[in-house]
Amino acid sequence: MAELLIPRRELEFQLYEVLDVEALCAHPRFQDHSKDIFDATLNTAEKIAEDAFLPHNSKADSQEPVFDGKRVSMIADVKAAFDHYRHAGFIAGRFDFEDGGMQLPETVMSACAGYFMAANPATTAYPFLTAAAANVIKHFASDALKRQYLPAMLSGEFTGTMALTEPHAGSSLTDIRTRAAQADDGSYRIKGSKLYISAGEHELSDNIVHLVLAKIPGGPPGVKGISLFVVPKFRLDQQGKPAQHNDVSLAGLIHKMGYRGTTSTALSFGDNDACHGYLVGEPHQGLRYMFMMMNEARIGVGFGAAMIGYRGYRLSLDYAKERTQGRAAPLLAQDDPPSPIICHGDVKRMLLAQKAYTEGGIALCLYGSRLMDAIHTAQDEEEKIRLSQLLDLLTPVFKAWPSEFGPKANDLAIQVLGGAGYTREYPVEQCWRDNRLNPIHEGTNGIQALDLLARKLWQADGQGLQTLMTCVQDDIKQAQGERCQAMVAALMPYLDALETAIRSSAAQIRSDKAGVLLTNAQCFMNLFASTVVSWIWLRQALVAEAALQGENLSADDQAFYQGKLAAADYYIFWELPLTDRDIRILKTQDATCNDIQTNYF
Repeated sequence: MAELLIPRRELEFQLYEVLDVEALCAHPRFQDHSKDIFDATLNTAEKIAEDAFLPHNSKADSQEPVFDGKRVSMIADVKAAFDHYRHAGFIAGRFDFEDGGMQLPETVMSACAGYFMAANPATTAYPFLTAAAANVIKHFASDALKRQYLPAMLSGEFTGTMALTEPHAGSSLTDIRTRAAQADDGSYRIKGSKLYISAGEHELSDNIVHLVLAKIPGGPPGVKGISLFVVPKFRLDQQGKPAQHNDVSLAGLIHKMGYRGTTSTALSFGDNDACHGYLVGEPHQGLRYMFMMMNEARIGVGFGAAMIGYRGYRLSLDYAKERTQGRAAPLLAQDDPPSPIICHGDVKRMLLAQKAYTEGGIALCLYGSRLMDAIHTAQDEEEKIRLSQLLDLLTPVFKAWPSEFGPKANDLAIQVLGGAGYTREYPVEQCWRDNRLNPIHEGTNGIQALDLLARKLWQADGQGLQTLMTCVQDDIKQAQGERCQAMVAALMPYLDALETAIRSSAAQIRSDKAGVLLTNAQCFMNLFASTVVSWIWLRQALVAEAALQGENLSADDQAFYQGKLAAADYYIFWELPLTDRDIRILKTQDATCNDIQTNYF
């Protein structure tokens, strides 16, 4: 069981029973596809993940990339896995046929990504970042830049990165110092440094295409003056092949707690004043363009956190079934054989919490991918706008909630294994180390909370929020069975509390209490995200409860659906009430964290 990355039954449930992905084939964009094609794609992803990615996950962690001052070297397994991935066409999987892609639904490609994230998140980062960078180029770059870089990136001949962070400025992009001066030939000369650039240097591909944020002298101040540039490691010759080195140098590798197989780099641009950059789109619009990649990455971070958490859950479940210790009722006599630890109540609790966190996170992020597919296939422009507003509203939740609870699931997995979990001889400690990055990168979870409370709630006069509440109420009306009705009864007070908190926040954010409110943004995120995830679990429970009414269900199917109901019960009855503290803090406008003076620490 431990070698099974994701049981196919889980993906079939999410894709076909909850999200009805097969219905997408009725739309012109996906009319050349079918469920058989989706299944075949998943089969290929599973095989490559298990055969090429999983075997070197631990090896890449213990033998991380090294820099000898001239080149970066890493274990050969990473290159072999990357080549398997790109030759299978997965980098271009979601791209249009006309671009050389497979034009597969976002939801299907996300499900495929789950196999790779569960198997080996570090190696997976290289193709994932490439696909995201290619998507920015596709949507915003000139036709000339597309011709030069897009085909090679989609084939994996070139890889891509996102170069935002600088040594003095992490998430505060307004403070970046990298400059771009226009040259006589129309290109720009880039000068500056970037830090923590994942996949910023390696020898997996013929070229590395950095998407670099920089400021053009004389532009508007702050974030309004940021532009985006394609900055390749090697400039291209007349035939479009990598040729002259582009004055992009590796200052050093960063040594991480987890994700060790992905190079994390400090890059220097223009040390010799010969770093050529090529403007993407219009000047001073770089942050807007980059947000496409960042928002995709945020959903990907959340999904990756759920999948790493899920991997740890499956490993601890397997261990709990095999490890015997103590005796569980009714076999309590000394001459009774020891019980598998899964029979003990506290172990069941920890496994059920992991199941609720990780399957909830998987369902949440796949729902986000399904929203993207719905936007792509919407025939009505108003419907497309409505769904886009909902996607925008929920993006901070897609990133923050799974990246908080995925590591919590891994922590519980370590606890289930006991002393063994704390050793490197067992894989769950690496899961936790790899996952601990996810609450940090692509905007810390605190930043996601501020983004939600200060911006996303109020965009377009709150239309995204109205759409969300309509969707929630529509699903609540579907609750007919006893189990789901009980869940709805437990959920309703928290929906009311959330509505009250939103009304109160609308008034506070325009008052002198705004500082207190924003200091407590994490409390709002806790309430908002927990309510959303409770709804996501209700959606799964509705399907499970209805399925259990069917005839001729196998014992395995009955157990599967009962497991879904148990996890939904756990989340709504055990986890959602933990937000009572957050409700109280928001209601009383508690200023403890806001008012403490810095010299008190």
